[in-house]
Amino acid sequence: MNHCRNIFFALPLNPLKGTLKNCANWQPGGNSPLQGVGGVTEFYKKGFSKFKSSLFSRLNFLILTCWLFASCSGTRNLPSGEKLYTGAEINLESASDLNKKHIKTVVEGALRPEPNKVFLGMRPRVWMYNTAGENPKSKLDKWLKKRGTAPVLLSDVKPAVTSKIIDATLFNNGFFKSYTEYQIADKKRTAEVIYTSHIEKPYLIKELDYSISDDSLNHIIQNDEKKSLIKPDEEYNLNVLKNERERIDAKLKDNGYFYFNPDYLLFKADTSEANHSVNLKLMLKDSVPQTALTIYHIRKVVIDQDYSLNEDATEIKKDTMMFQNTVFMVNKAVPSINPKEILRSVYLKKNEVFSRKNHAITLNRLMSLDNFKFVRVKFTNSDTTAAGYLDVTILMTPMPKRSFRAEMDLVTKSNNFTGPRMNLSLQNRNTFHGAEILKLNMSGSFEAQLNGTEKNRYSYSWNPQLDLTFPRFITPFNINRSSSIYIPKTNFSLSYNYLKRVDYFDMKTFQFGYSYKWKENIVKEHELTPINVSFSTIGNKSVAFQALLDSIPYLKKSYEEQFIAGGSYSFTYNEQVLAGKKMQYFFHATTEVAGNAFSLAKHIAGEKVSSADPSKVVGSVYSQFAKLSLEGRAYYNFRDKNSLAMRIFAGVGKPYGNSSVLPYSKQFFSGGPNSLRAFQINSVGPGTFNQDSINTGFLYMGGDVKLEANAEYRFGIYRYFKGALFVDAGNVWLLKSNPTNIGSPFMLSNFADQLAVGTGFGLRVDVSFFVLRFDLAMPLRKPWLEENHRWVANQIDFGSSAWRKDNLVLNVAIGYPF
Repeated sequence: MNHCRNIFFALPLNPLKGTLKNCANWQPGGNSPLQGVGGVTEFYKKGFSKFKSSLFSRLNFLILTCWLFASCSGTRNLPSGEKLYTGAEINLESASDLNKKHIKTVVEGALRPEPNKVFLGMRPRVWMYNTAGENPKSKLDKWLKKRGTAPVLLSDVKPAVTSKIIDATLFNNGFFKSYTEYQIADKKRTAEVIYTSHIEKPYLIKELDYSISDDSLNHIIQNDEKKSLIKPDEEYNLNVLKNERERIDAKLKDNGYFYFNPDYLLFKADTSEANHSVNLKLMLKDSVPQTALTIYHIRKVVIDQDYSLNEDATEIKKDTMMFQNTVFMVNKAVPSINPKEILRSVYLKKNEVFSRKNHAITLNRLMSLDNFKFVRVKFTNSDTTAAGYLDVTILMTPMPKRSFRAEMDLVTKSNNFTGPRMNLSLQNRNTFHGAEILKLNMSGSFEAQLNGTEKNRYSYSWNPQLDLTFPRFITPFNINRSSSIYIPKTNFSLSYNYLKRVDYFDMKTFQFGYSYKWKENIVKEHELTPINVSFSTIGNKSVAFQALLDSIPYLKKSYEEQFIAGGSYSFTYNEQVLAGKKMQYFFHATTEVAGNAFSLAKHIAGEKVSSADPSKVVGSVYSQFAKLSLEGRAYYNFRDKNSLAMRIFAGVGKPYGNSSVLPYSKQFFSGGPNSLRAFQINSVGPGTFNQDSINTGFLYMGGDVKLEANAEYRFGIYRYFKGALFVDAGNVWLLKSNPTNIGSPFMLSNFADQLAVGTGFGLRVDVSFFVLRFDLAMPLRKPWLEENHRWVANQIDFGSSAWRKDNLVLNVAIGYPF
């Protein structure tokens, strides 16, 4: 018995706990299952067997974990005498007060080589490389070698060479008197290099003197001196000098210097050690050819808009025609665009001075017509006896006149509705021989609720749409042609949408739009829609749907037949097209008004306009409202290609005059895959209202005001697989002036206490042209709960199936949320 007790005290592990307790309470002659020495022996065998199994499994797990960490550290299987290079440390020694953080960032760009990447203290790709065997026929070995990375060894590092590169980098940034030392800090299996740079204060530019031997060049350059990138009292920087040469070269090419090259420009520097300043002199090199100093004019322009990349110009004979001093090659077998429309986009004109800017405008505008696969501009020296003339040939390869596209999608929504969607598109180019694009779309969808409280809800729709786009402004007055590289476009759109909510209603919507779209530059875009008319009717209302509307007057008013006639304007500023920026900004503003023209006509006619007794147009109540929405985003890009994306959205809509509520299609909604991802689509708000408390079927409650903020940290996982951690917050509210008492109205004093908050993790498959997104989210704050009980983070219980069903939301979508 003492032996049994010794085991109990020495080995207090869970597998033996209950059995050894029985052993400790055993009395001779009692009813214990252990009888005599044989019972104790049998107990010992069974109990110790369980103990060994548990102990060894835990030890094995610990040993395996340690082995994996050691293996993934990348220090296993190193060649004899070698050490793993783990990176470099930069130290700056200076008696002057300098921005050392900025200087370190500059110097870090000169470090070579880069160490192996570390993930959670491990180097898994090095481990994969080391794990691969030497069997060239093994698929596993090939895969591991391909996906792995060879370890970067200390012997791969050349500290003396790197020190010189650091000194050169510092010199190019104005630190002319710097020198760098290094030492190696090694451990048992790893080593790093410590570089110490001794620097003085940088040299500043005192002045820039222009000493161009050619008078014409000198005149152009000095007239543009205010735009120079080189400023007095700024630090010397070689990259600034290079960029200044590029700027001057572009300016000269816009003034006819076709054969000029930035390498023909030379900066000479005269330094003064006493005050750490440098005087710069801009000169021409001695070996500049005469062609580079000659201004070129355009003598002849030839346009071939039916050019084939495979054709031999000597074999195919084309007719020619002259139009506005331009030669057009004509192939009668292929319908061509009217020469007048082509010349709207051609800024290279006969007898004009060559300009690279006009060259770029011509290329971009011709490609923007969406009628050509390729556009090429050839320049050749003219065969005239006089020098300084170019012949221009514009070769354009047309796209097929007609194209057909069919798309089939399977759509699933976070509100448990799933179904197929199909879109058929027929496109006709050059419809009226003016490069117009005519598109006929036919889309249809079916969706059903496959699970949830009610499984018999489903709907289907079909939507024909006709779009006609003109590559120019079509206005009742003349607009002068701009020199933008982007073509302005006018669009006419006509659509019809039939929506069948089975056992609820039928909705028919007709819509007509007339809009202009133009780009001010690469980051600024405008869209003006002076006419936007939509007319909706609802029929075949079921008893259940009518009862639902009667129970919620606000929803009933929103779903009344609406005739919306108004206009809108939107502005977009997008820096995401500027590659390489550390911080990129995006801003989008949209404003919309409707019904004012009708109300003005009513007032002129002496009729009273009131929402209590709304007026009608063509037999339907017309809507009158104003709406404004603002969206701002910021993208901070880290050096490791990870990023932090932030978004804020604010919108407000105000019904007035002939309307007491916003039309349903113009209301704001919150919740869903591109909004608050921890909540079902459109299910949040308004205010403290809980939409789950009523059975609204397909319908959701919107609001007059919307505030929303999102933050998302995006990081790479492996190749095309990306991850994200995100937090979303927001809600929608009704205005205090709204006659409906659903939820609490928007008030600046307490709106923050009514925000819904959610968080989650995302997995994305990003192959650049296509992004498939999976976001799993859960709520942290539910605004419809009682005050002081709205935060629900303390209720998180992943082990509870009931909690998971009520709180976890999986969003599947295409593209990033913002």
